Amino acid sequence: MALFKIHALRSDGQKVSLHYDNQSSSLTWQDGESVVEAKPGSFRDAAAVAVDQPGRKGVIRTLKVSLGLSCNYECSYCSQRFVPHAESSNPDDIEPFVAQLTDALIEPPERIEFWGGEPFVYWKTLKPLAERLRQLYPQASFLIITNGSLLDAEKNEWLDRMGFGVGLSHDGPGYHARGADPLDDPEKRAAIMDLYARLHPQGRISVNAMLHADNRSRAHVQAWLQERFGQDVRIGEGSFIDPYDDGGLASTFQTPADHIGFRATAYKELRLGTAASFSIGQQKIMDFVQSIRTARPASALGQKCGMDKADNIAVDLHGNVLTCQNVSAAATAPNGQSHGIGHLSNLQAVKMRTATHWSKRKDCASCPVLQLCKGSCMFLDGKLWDAGCDAAYSDNVPFLAAAIEYLTGCIPFYIEGDFREDRKDIFGQVHGVPDAPKTRVIPIQPVAA
Repeated sequence: MALFKIHALRSDGQKVSLHYDNQSSSLTWQDGESVVEAKPGSFRDAAAVAVDQPGRKGVIRTLKVSLGLSCNYECSYCSQRFVPHAESSNPDDIEPFVAQLTDALIEPPERIEFWGGEPFVYWKTLKPLAERLRQLYPQASFLIITNGSLLDAEKNEWLDRMGFGVGLSHDGPGYHARGADPLDDPEKRAAIMDLYARLHPQGRISVNAMLHADNRSRAHVQAWLQERFGQDVRIGEGSFIDPYDDGGLASTFQTPADHIGFRATAYKELRLGTAASFSIGQQKIMDFVQSIRTARPASALGQKCGMDKADNIAVDLHGNVLTCQNVSAAATAPNGQSHGIGHLSNLQAVKMRTATHWSKRKDCASCPVLQLCKGSCMFLDGKLWDAGCDAAYSDNVPFLAAAIEYLTGCIPFYIEGDFREDRKDIFGQVHGVPDAPKTRVIPIQPVAA
């Protein structure tokens, strides 16, 4: 049992304490009274995927199709930057792939995602492939993630007609980490804005932004994107990057003061509502609230990406089943296992040995943000995992604080428990951190209820 004593401030400045159990999702006042009356839900234990307990695939709900890892940009923190490329796909691969897919799937998928690299690099394959899959699975939702730099009138009309949902990758003022901003090119900007105008009224497009060490304020990102896309822009993604290589490491926080400053800023922005266009805020806060209301056990938690689930699958056009869409069958995971985990022709034999469930990690079970973080990236290891874990903690603890304030009206500032000392003082207000920003625990203007 992981039990934490959370020290918090009431609006009148009085200190109170709460007890939180991340394993049973119990949140009580110091006298033992529950903060909310829980109505326990019905939960199944998640599969604890690991080398010695490989993950399997079954009835597929979400199908992620990797067209290849080629891209016309070179983002400094890209998860695919140094991944070895497998054999390229081309239009001749479509019919053999479709034949294998239809033989393998027991039921029609509910969701089909098309991934690169940059998927529009593969336009000559993407177009006939998506049209073929739309014929086969007319009820499936379609999603594509693009940097938008290769869009034009033809592609925009096609995306609209095919019923795609689109995630436009853009980090706002932090775009320099990705390369030249397509919004600075008049022709590319016009194409992006044309697609946005087509899909935004239907709620079928979001601008997906990532945070990193040089792009650490959601409020700044939101203001930048609102200036260009309008006040009602929907911002997807929104979490801090996972470091997949040295470029990613360089884009994470390097000092305790960086972590403290980010946590304080993120929490203040949540309370002021200056990052409300990011869907991640409401999603994280309400997911935690629901974990308390339903007494969700930690044993029910899979990994944050969901690719450890039996009903989620990533494949390339050669039929290779992959750990996820960000790797190739030619790549090896940090634990030495191949990212090619099986083949569509024998789905029953697929074994995911590349992942490590959070319950197999040293510190996850005793972490107060477990119910929000859900184990970070499932295949990172070593220094990359350590840096990713640090970033994930600082990213999620402001959501934890905001959720507890939502439930209790009290603002957490210090967490006691059997976990790392450097993480207990949430905003650096109790013991202080050298050179930490002098941010108040209670931001000046709370969000109206």
